[in-house]
Amino acid sequence: MKIRPLADKVLVERLEAESVTSGGIVLPESAKEKPQRGKVISVGDGRLLDDGSRSKMTLKKGDMVLFTSYAPTEIKIDGKEYLIMDESAVMAVIG
Repeated sequence: MKIRPLADKVLVERLEAESVTSGGIVLPESAKEKPQRGKVISVGDGRLLDDGSRSKMTLKKGDMVLFTSYAPTEIKIDGKEYLIMDESAVMAVIG
């Protein structure tokens, strides 16, 4: 199934949580926090402006990003989990 975000929305695939701390402690699944990092899978066309034009999207497919934990909406497509969020919920591009 294909999905295309609308307006200023971004489709992100969350990166896996770390299973070992920097000190070498192995974390069980129940102790892992959901990571706030992911890879941009798809972006919308941009927000519609008052003059009828579209704002330019800053993000592009393939960007690795940091996002706020409260912003995304979780969805499942073909058994895979994705996040949809506003572009403004992304705090930084990594790399």
